[in-house]
Amino acid sequence: MPRLQQFSPPLQIELVNALNDIGVKTDTDLLLFDDPTNIFRRLPPELGMSLLDFLRAAEKVVELAAAPSSFGDKLLEKEERRDEDIFVDDMLIGVPQLDTLLGGFNPPKVIELSGDKGSGKTALALQLVLRHLARTSDSSVLWIDSSGEFSPERVSLMLAQIPGEYSATVLERLQVSLVFDIEAAHEVLETLRQAMSMRGTESHIESPLTRCIVIDTITPLLGPLLSATSSQGHAIMTTFMRQLRAFADSFSLTIIVINSSTNILPRNPEAVFETTRKPALGPSFTFMTDATLWLSRRDVDENSNEADYESTFHVAEVFRSRISRSKTWAHFKIRNGLLFSAS
Repeated sequence: MPRLQQFSPPLQIELVNALNDIGVKTDTDLLLFDDPTNIFRRLPPELGMSLLDFLRAAEKVVELAAAPSSFGDKLLEKEERRDEDIFVDDMLIGVPQLDTLLGGFNPPKVIELSGDKGSGKTALALQLVLRHLARTSDSSVLWIDSSGEFSPERVSLMLAQIPGEYSATVLERLQVSLVFDIEAAHEVLETLRQAMSMRGTESHIESPLTRCIVIDTITPLLGPLLSATSSQGHAIMTTFMRQLRAFADSFSLTIIVINSSTNILPRNPEAVFETTRKPALGPSFTFMTDATLWLSRRDVDENSNEADYESTFHVAEVFRSRISRSKTWAHFKIRNGLLFSAS
């Protein structure tokens, strides 16, 4: 659903702001939820707009929101090219035990990564996208940062350890957007949707194709909306996740949503390795993705053969999956920011 701000200009910004104040924020709100005449009556008189001018503005929204026409042969060519790209894609972490858990991360997929702070969620997502960008020249990645903790220095250190023919241009093709609420996330995704919809048209300037989106983290965007006394927040969460699913399917994307954790007592029945933690955002969230990968850090006896003082040891568990077996797991370690096999 495009936000009306994206239609200004040609829409007057004063009209867009007035509509936003009365809860009309998208083209769907304006065109489908109520009669335009009733919406016009709710606008403040000081706006100084006639009903005729308002109806003309609504017609302009219909025109701007309409999907651009495409020829069948161009669509077929685009689809075949997309399928070929998937088969030669390299959307892998590079740790065979981890890649096997979900059969790789090739699109279209929506994957939840959850776990406590320090469990390796961001490290796994970064290694996935940096490795892909270093090996694929015409791909780009959108990283949505909801906490302001994205570290270019960390990326640079990891990238120096990841081989790839196209490593020199990785940072140019890693787009980072800072958002602090669900509305801002909608706007970022809608801008990307419009840009990707224009690919193949005469007006489009060729640029690297977005193949992956990472939301780090989704918890502060949706968590404050959830309430035990109201279903509105859950409805917003469901709508947002359905839009991500449609986005992944329409444009052949891998979408990674990083989720925080919360307490569960006496223990989490979904976990193979005993823990009193579980993914945040409630039990229904895990069913809104293709798979939930739970990461945790584990202690290693300093006298064991596994002891490695330069590494931290972790385990990844598949809590639930539509695309692979659930209740499977793999051990791995993190050294100098990169993930390696634990063996």
